[in-house]
Amino acid sequence: MRLSCRRLALGLSAGAFLCLWLFLTGFQQDLAAGRIATQGDGSSGNERWALGKHPRKISSVGRSVEDDDRDSDIRKTSRTQSKHSRPGNRSPSSGQNTVSVPDRMRKTELHDIFIGVKTTEKYHRHRMDLLMDTWVSLAKDQTFVFTDSDDEQLRSRLGDHLINTNCSSSHMRQALCCKMAVEYDMFLQQEKRWFCHVDDDNYLNVHELVKLLNQYKHTDDIYLGRPSINHPMETYDRHENMQKVNFWFATGGAGFCISKGLALKMIPYASGGKFMSSCERIRLPDDCTLGFIIERLLRVKLVQIQQFHSHLEWLKFIKKEELPHQVSLSYGLTPYRGSARNVIGLDEVFSESDDPTRFKSLHCLLYPYVDLCSGHVRTRR
Repeated sequence: MRLSCRRLALGLSAGAFLCLWLFLTGFQQDLAAGRIATQGDGSSGNERWALGKHPRKISSVGRSVEDDDRDSDIRKTSRTQSKHSRPGNRSPSSGQNTVSVPDRMRKTELHDIFIGVKTTEKYHRHRMDLLMDTWVSLAKDQTFVFTDSDDEQLRSRLGDHLINTNCSSSHMRQALCCKMAVEYDMFLQQEKRWFCHVDDDNYLNVHELVKLLNQYKHTDDIYLGRPSINHPMETYDRHENMQKVNFWFATGGAGFCISKGLALKMIPYASGGKFMSSCERIRLPDDCTLGFIIERLLRVKLVQIQQFHSHLEWLKFIKKEELPHQVSLSYGLTPYRGSARNVIGLDEVFSESDDPTRFKSLHCLLYPYVDLCSGHVRTRR
């Protein structure tokens, strides 16, 4: 019995030694093959042994671990990009979320601007039809016209952008403030960056307007325009024991623009009928009241822009080559400082009888290939 156990132990020992010898011999052969392969591509012997002589581990879905790791990195990158992308911003080709510039950082475009035009019934034909034929045709979706009566002819061209304010048709302070109050509240309802206003005797160069506004941030407190007087306005504040106050204001006759950031700060003094109260507080018209709210109450200074023009200046002194670079222009057909009329000095395109305001000629100077200019002398910039 003891002899059989001894023989069994010797047999097991010999078998173990033989297995160890075979294993070491195979390892040396594999290592040698790895060194030979290294000479071909420069990778380490251990790498080639690990990747070349043994199969890659396979996941449960038949994909290699390396493939799964790579896809995991891609998914992490996609999640990181998606965090900085706007919701719903999809690539047309792949349908995946892509990185995009935040909306507040992109350039201002025409569709970001709210343009309010103040008029009255008696000027619908004489003034508004002219604007509709010229610059409004380029910015119809951005332009809202504020008047004091219904007009089916004008509504057929403007749709719901014609606003009957139900304010008085007079040119008194209360009527002007009433229309501006409606105009301001309408702007707050729109998702626009800029609140710009012009009168019905202004030509608005929308191309230059966009260029101007791109010099400023709509999120900052910005008040752009041009005064009609060469000194600050002086009046008395009835909410402050008739204290004498002074401030600059941008005349509505030349147009002005207010950033969204500033317009929101005006809400306590201008929204929901409060603008009328602010007008009565200083007993001045709408454009003066805006200056009072912005400069006096909010302490934001007017940025004076010389490219805004009203009929309260000599328009004929603007050189023809400078006209394309102005933001707004105007006209006056009544005698002005000894002259029969106050218009820009532009003689081309339309005759004086066909275009007494010179707005049609100006429009053809800027946009010579629109339908209005067909058949007339075309002047390039």
